[in-house]
Amino acid sequence: MKTERVLVDIDRLRECRVLPVIKTPGVESTLELVGALARGGIRAIEITLRGEDALQSMSAVRAAFPDLLLAAGTIKTAADLESVRSAGAQLALSPGATPELLAAAAASELPFIPGIASASDLMCGQALGFDVFKLFPAEALGGTAMLKSLAGPFPEVCFCPTGGLGPDNFRDYLGLDNVVCCGGSWMVTEALVTGQQWAEIEALAREAMRPEP
Repeated sequence: MKTERVLVDIDRLRECRVLPVIKTPGVESTLELVGALARGGIRAIEITLRGEDALQSMSAVRAAFPDLLLAAGTIKTAADLESVRSAGAQLALSPGATPELLAAAAASELPFIPGIASASDLMCGQALGFDVFKLFPAEALGGTAMLKSLAGPFPEVCFCPTGGLGPDNFRDYLGLDNVVCCGGSWMVTEALVTGQQWAEIEALAREAMRPEP
């Protein structure tokens, strides 16, 4: 049975534009990183569960940057969902979805964007009331052509594409009506973060948030 609930604030996601996907380098470095992104105008970040201190970093970021939309990524299980909710996440995203994860997310108070790779995945999510999906890995699945194809039979659905996006193509995705924001790691690469290139990260963030010409 379809669950009627508002999963995400679509208008806020459109304002956020880009969701930097972060693998935490340590709590203190994560705070420095997020500070650089915020100075560049970034309004939302995604901290993945791939870092050992991901949950601690989420809590620290939530306390230090209360106006920033804090998303949690790489959600794979119901336990992951509860852990990030307790850590202060305001939104959760998964790379894919199982029936168990979808059911847990549908019953949770935490807004959730399930990952999909096909129309069948999308329909499974829709059956539980989800209306915003993460297309992943976007470029490998056909990129903007895939999203345009899905817009035909599913005009009511919105997407946050992630995977293979960068400075040369992310604006192509944002130009699609069914894309509310996009995820990427080009401004938070391992080289930039481990090198503590905060000024360069800030500049990349500012460029990503620059209005369309």
